[in-house]
Order: sequence, then structure tokens, then C-alpha cells
Amino acid sequence: MNIRLLRRTSWTLLFTLIALVLPVAPVNAALIGTEQVVNAAHVESNRERVRVFLQRQDVRDMLQQRGVDANVALSRVDAMTDAEVQTVAGQIDTLPAGGTSVLGAAVFIFVLLLITDILGLTKIFPFTRPVR
Repeated sequence: MNIRLLRRTSWTLLFTLIALVLPVAPVNAALIGTEQVVNAAHVESNRERVRVFLQRQDVRDMLQQRGVDANVALSRVDAMTDAEVQTVAGQIDTLPAGGTSVLGAAVFIFVLLLITDILGLTKIFPFTRPVR
């Protein structure tokens, strides 16, 4: 009878120790560099510039002519990666100050949304089928 009690106590002790040790996970901490903070602020300002660009009436009209809902394109800006935002913001920067070449930027945004739609990341256009 003592062996039975000893086994039961051993198993209980083993499971208790495992339950106490498992939830503890190592934690890694690192310093955040100034460059990371500045880059994050720069990306966010570029994201805001793309939003402002998509809110312009002439851009909204051009997107509408191509069958893209401007509100969907505007909501897609939040889902874009930082690299995509940088690329689109760079395209906006290359436009003339008068905004006469809005067509180029609108076509670029259309193509970007079309590619993400084909890759299955979004579902904006009804005429595309995702690759996935």
C-alpha cells in the first residue's frame, strides 16, 4: 500500500512541478533606436499623404472611371505594407506641383490594387480570381 501512495504522490508532484514551470517563458527586451522611431513616423506621414491624395475629388473621379470604389481604395491604404506606402508616396512626389498628371498616380494605384487582388490579399474587383 505504501508503494501505491508513493507513486500517486510522485505523479502528483511531477504534474504540479510541470504546471508551475511551463507558463514561464523567457522574455527578450531590446532598446528602440532613434532610427526606428523616425522611420515609423516617416512611414505614417507618407501613409497620411496617400490618404489625402486619395481623398482629392479628381483622383476619386479617375478611380471611379476605372471601376474602383474610392472608399475601398482609401481603406486599403491601412492594409498596405510600409514598402508599398513608400512606393506610392514616392509616385505622388514625382507628380507635377499643379497635379496635371493625376492619371499616372491613379493608374499606379489601380495596378497596385489589381495586383493585391490577384494575389488574394484583397477582394476589390469582381472580375479577378485570386491565385491562392
